[in-house]
Amino acid sequence: MDRSILITGCSSGIGLDAARGLKARGWRVFATCRQEADCDRLRAEGLESFRLDYTDEDSLAAAVDHIAAVNGGRLGALFNNGAFACPGAVEDLPRGALREIFETNLFGTHDLTRRVLPMMRAAGAGRIVNCSSVLGLVGAKWRGAYVATKFAMEGLSDVLRLEMKGTGIEIILIEPGPISTRIRENSVPHFEKWIDWEGSARAEEYRGLLHRLYRSKNAPDRFELPPSAVTAQLIRALESPRPRPRYYVTLPTRISGIARRILPTRALDWLVAKG
Repeated sequence: MDRSILITGCSSGIGLDAARGLKARGWRVFATCRQEADCDRLRAEGLESFRLDYTDEDSLAAAVDHIAAVNGGRLGALFNNGAFACPGAVEDLPRGALREIFETNLFGTHDLTRRVLPMMRAAGAGRIVNCSSVLGLVGAKWRGAYVATKFAMEGLSDVLRLEMKGTGIEIILIEPGPISTRIRENSVPHFEKWIDWEGSARAEEYRGLLHRLYRSKNAPDRFELPPSAVTAQLIRALESPRPRPRYYVTLPTRISGIARRILPTRALDWLVAKG
């Protein structure tokens, strides 16, 4: 398989660590970001970087065309990593909030995947690695929008894996769980844009939760791992001769994966409520 990879969401966190780690292992990394300023920063440290925004179809087309032009029409792998969260109770999520988050977290990843598959089909090999979440395995209160996108990603990836059998193209899910990234800080503008928490029937509950959304973290959360833990599993997914369909990263993800398979729904609800 051609050792080239397109990674989305490389401005920080999981995507940035993956880009650096794979480049160090000899991969040709196309590290993309939504903002040109972030691309400039990545280029300054020696990464091949250009703009790619899941909500901008022209940017997806331009990115794939650029890779085909500079890499001889080949692409070995795609790591769909870019995503965001919109905290809020399900009953407080307006239609526009769900439309916006699905455009990035699911529709964009699906669109980009479709655009790179012809190169992989022509080569008879390739790997599509989708970054899901522990919240793609079990739900959690106040995270309904993000959970919905990740559950959908899980289902779409499972079907694509079945459909790609025999093509040489592997479809793989990585399930991170709690990782030290800026996803909570980056979710604040979406919360403020869409959630009328003061007008909610749950206003008092929101007041008790706002400090978690706005506070500065002084230490990692319980069970939290650095982005390098995701990169380690990504390397296994990319370089294993026979990759697994799913790679769990953190302890909560491993527990959730087992619990979802063996527990009845009410028992799983109780476990999730316990945190």
